[in-house]
Amino acid sequence: MGHKRIKRNYYKNSHAKRRPQLLRRITLCLKIMAAITFVMMMSIIFVLGYDFFTQCDYFMASIIEVKGYKSLSKEEVIEQSQINIGQNILSINLSTARKRLLSHSWISEAEVRRELPNSIYIGIKEHEPLAILDIGRKFIINAHGTVFKEWKPSDPNNLPIINGLDFLDLNVSDGEFRSIPFEAVMNVLQLGRNPESILYNRLIKKIHVDREIGLTLYAFNPIKAIKIGYDNYPGKYDRLKSVFLYLKNKQNFSGFNSIDLINLNRIVLNSVHIERSLKNVSSF
Repeated sequence: MGHKRIKRNYYKNSHAKRRPQLLRRITLCLKIMAAITFVMMMSIIFVLGYDFFTQCDYFMASIIEVKGYKSLSKEEVIEQSQINIGQNILSINLSTARKRLLSHSWISEAEVRRELPNSIYIGIKEHEPLAILDIGRKFIINAHGTVFKEWKPSDPNNLPIINGLDFLDLNVSDGEFRSIPFEAVMNVLQLGRNPESILYNRLIKKIHVDREIGLTLYAFNPIKAIKIGYDNYPGKYDRLKSVFLYLKNKQNFSGFNSIDLINLNRIVLNSVHIERSLKNVSSF
């Protein structure tokens, strides 16, 4: 008789192999559920914590410190930031408050920060108004020669008024190329920022631009026309100072209406009664 062949139990072997895989899957699912539960619990804790701290009276703003304002008032700066006394400082979006400040035409730079437990600091830098540009409508330019706002009657009116330029001469942003006439105007205005300058900006009433001849300044009181052309403004200012000193010591001189400094070798002085040509100006 032949040996009886033993059949293998394939079902039993297959079941034995699947059991560890099933355990691994169950373990993985439990880990994932535990992780999700942990994240949900932490989220709830953070939300409750956020609500607690942003509504806590301990962090209510009792002080709003403002620095750097000149043309604006402290109240105007605070109103622009939309930050209020009594507001929880942790609930304030500092970035949004800063953007609100920068949207104001007078503000060029802004900083907003919390100072725990109950203070907000606002620091701004205003545009420095340098002159009023009249090109049919009036605009204010800053120390960089950039237009930063349209002039209104409530704005400063003691700035030099510039005429003779047009839109194509303007800076729309800092660092842009300037036309020759606009560059000349800016050179004069930069010299006039020095209070010791013979033509300090506050003494200048108007700057007229002639694209061919150059600049004529209307300054002092009573107003005098001072033609300075296109170049060597420091040298012309020094010579003007010498002329003034010379005229001050001149007896029986009734004053002048205009002076032409375009050519320093031949200064033409239009006195109240008669025009005079001042030669040998090196003696001044």
